[in-house]
Amino acid sequence: MEGWDTTTKSTLTQIPLLTTKAGPRDGALWTQRLKEEYKALIAYTGMNKSNDNDWFRISAANPEGTRWTGKCWYVHNLLKYEFDLQFDIPVTYPATAPEIELPELDGKTHKMYRGGKICLTVHFKPLWAKNCPRFGIAHALCLGLAPWLAAEVPILVDSGMIKHKDDAATSAQ
Repeated sequence: MEGWDTTTKSTLTQIPLLTTKAGPRDGALWTQRLKEEYKALIAYTGMNKSNDNDWFRISAANPEGTRWTGKCWYVHNLLKYEFDLQFDIPVTYPATAPEIELPELDGKTHKMYRGGKICLTVHFKPLWAKNCPRFGIAHALCLGLAPWLAAEVPILVDSGMIKHKDDAATSAQ
């Protein structure tokens, strides 16, 4: 955590680390891992709400817990920009991090590829590999998606690549 700002360090230390090294093909161990994932997500969501920093909603989209969907948002210039969020848990999880997708931003930034998957290779993937199996979905959102949104949304707005929903509705009329 050397070189990280104090807010990131504080947030990360409050997200429970996971202990079960299991992926979707590991039966009962995967069920145990999913329980740990939910506990970490609940802790992270609760912390965000208590700090008035609520920025995503996510849930498993299938009973196996291998497909996740939801919404994430970012406030820029006092306007809330909301995006669909989705990802699949890879069969090699937790050794391989999930590839987070924001489909509606596909093709709008160079830091994205294949169907709206955000690019996390340079900074996040080595961090994930170093912390396997302790990191989970909550950590991917905290250390992968949150910084990506903070870096990309202002640029996308300022360049006109994305518009606020109220602006888009006004121009459609």
